[in-house]
Amino acid sequence: MQGTMIWFDPAKRHGFIRTDDGERLRVDESGFETGHVLGDRCRGTRVSFERVSLQEDARAVNVRVVPLVAARRARSRGRH
Repeated sequence: MQGTMIWFDPAKRHGFIRTDDGERLRVDESGFETGHVLGDRCRGTRVSFERVSLQEDARAVNVRVVPLVAARRARSRGRH
């Protein structure tokens, strides 16, 4: 699945993701893949993850940042 980070608080060690389907999922610090834990300025960051259900509560696990793909620029054909 993919979604967007709503917020993550390193002091509280959790945050929330809004899925592309509009669902709000909690993500704990341990839910991030190694090297992908985000800081407190992550609002709007695109992430991919797996959704799991834990005792009537849905959570995001294996969360990782979706790399931004730079738009390709048109080639210059020179002046005519």
